[in-house]
Amino acid sequence: MIAGLDTIDIVVLLVYLVGTTALGVWVGRGAKSMSEFFMPRKFGITMMMMTAFGSGTASDQAVGVASATFRSGISGIWYQWLWLVATPFYWLIAPILRRLRAVTTADAYKARYDASVAMLFSVVGVVSTTVKIGVMLKGTGALIESVTGSTVDPTWAICGMAVLFLLYGVAGGLTAAIVTDFIHGILTMVYSFMLLPFVLYAVGGLSGVKNTITDPKMLELITEGSKISVFFVVMMGIQSLVGILGQPYIMGVCAAGKTELEGRVGFMCGNFIKRVCTVSWTVTGIAAVAWYMQNGRDLSAINPDNVYGEMARVFLPDAMPGLLGLFLASMMAGVMSSCDNFMLAAASLFTQNIYKQVTPDKSESHYLWVGRAVSVIVVVGGITFAWTIPNVIKALEVWFMIAPMMGIPFWIGLFWRRMTVAGAWASTLTGFGIWWLTSRVWFVDAVAGTSIANSLGLIWVEGGKTSIYMPWQILTYLSLASLVGIVVSLLTKPVPREKLDVFYALTRTPVKIGEQVLEPCTLPVGAEPPSRRMLITAYGLEIPAPSRMSVIGFSAGWAFTVMLVVGFVLLFR
Repeated sequence: MIAGLDTIDIVVLLVYLVGTTALGVWVGRGAKSMSEFFMPRKFGITMMMMTAFGSGTASDQAVGVASATFRSGISGIWYQWLWLVATPFYWLIAPILRRLRAVTTADAYKARYDASVAMLFSVVGVVSTTVKIGVMLKGTGALIESVTGSTVDPTWAICGMAVLFLLYGVAGGLTAAIVTDFIHGILTMVYSFMLLPFVLYAVGGLSGVKNTITDPKMLELITEGSKISVFFVVMMGIQSLVGILGQPYIMGVCAAGKTELEGRVGFMCGNFIKRVCTVSWTVTGIAAVAWYMQNGRDLSAINPDNVYGEMARVFLPDAMPGLLGLFLASMMAGVMSSCDNFMLAAASLFTQNIYKQVTPDKSESHYLWVGRAVSVIVVVGGITFAWTIPNVIKALEVWFMIAPMMGIPFWIGLFWRRMTVAGAWASTLTGFGIWWLTSRVWFVDAVAGTSIANSLGLIWVEGGKTSIYMPWQILTYLSLASLVGIVVSLLTKPVPREKLDVFYALTRTPVKIGEQVLEPCTLPVGAEPPSRRMLITAYGLEIPAPSRMSVIGFSAGWAFTVMLVVGFVLLFR
């Protein structure tokens, strides 16, 4: 036995790691240009579903949900279900991003505003993806430590995983990431459901959970008076919808398909697979609470971040030889499938929208090597962040706050012609400024001393620390940032009409199979924007009437969302 693993477990783990790394390097060997490396528009529905699922799902999320469930009950599911209410909108978002014909999301900001806003998004995007990589590595490191009984140093485990996805990501770009994501996605689904039957059986099923956990709040999806209230869920949902367009990797998830249909189905359906997996993580977490209680364990002495991994170490070795190795392989598949996409998104932003703007006359091979070098730097930054952040939940909360700041000018600019370059800058900087202000201890203490703080529930105290209740913080910076952006836009020079006409023409011109785009955010030669019925055009608004396909897919998304929530609630009735 090595590091708490049997020989068969180590063999299974090595076969997966070597095999997927070699596959990634092999399939990506033909990437010779920027577009081939960062945005290959050639994948079908199945691949797009798996890359949406794989890039958006990582083992740190299972750790985070199980950790939150251990702390607060099944309402901990909202730490990943916060994107649930936004998921039906993915059906509408995906074709817009595909029609922009961009390599990076920053290209879209440049097309709508100018190069300075694209540069701003690139800087914010590189920072946010670096933070997210750190979040994922942090959670996976905690999981490896708990699975192996602390015999494996999480620092070395984190570095080892980083080296592997760097190898195939740097070699083959997004093609390698998407192809390996197909395998990673399958293993992530295995990982999500592998523990559930063993833990449930050990505690006597869901009835055993209900009989053991006597605190009714632990079995409520939303608990008023707790951190996860209706207000919390609503504001997290709004923030996730605003922020989804501020996440750099989403462009690849939506736009690497042959046409916009692949992006629609892949983005929405792939993420619904994740929503189902989140149910399994939560049920596993609450069953773990019951197991600890039935075995007389002191819950206060248990590190919530280690719960998911400890369940694997307790149950899997006795179930079947090699099962623990498969669990570890599946866990690493989850984090690698996400980290490679985030790494490439950050590298493409820097190379395409920062470095190339400063040095425009270099060769394609030169830019490719710059992108590869930046990939390494971003991953090193993510590892550094993983070492400095105290726990997975805190890391997630930091990352939640970054993306919406750039999502605000995207959404407003998409539907309102009058949004200006100065307005985009003002809204983003205001958002970050309000976030910083409401996070300062002196500001929190000042607010806590007012009478309105108690009446509105502005203050939250947890672990002896006082902070602004997160939903109020979100509401404050989203509303003030939007208001400032609108006011500044009304007072500053509009974006030229010719530029806006091109941008809105892109969003309304469907993609055809095999079309050739010579430059990012330009229509193919000979393409003519179709006429589109508009719902609202007053006051500079640009709100088109939805197509039949949009209405059908959006409605189906909401129907599945309701079914998922109702089904989950019924599990614990």
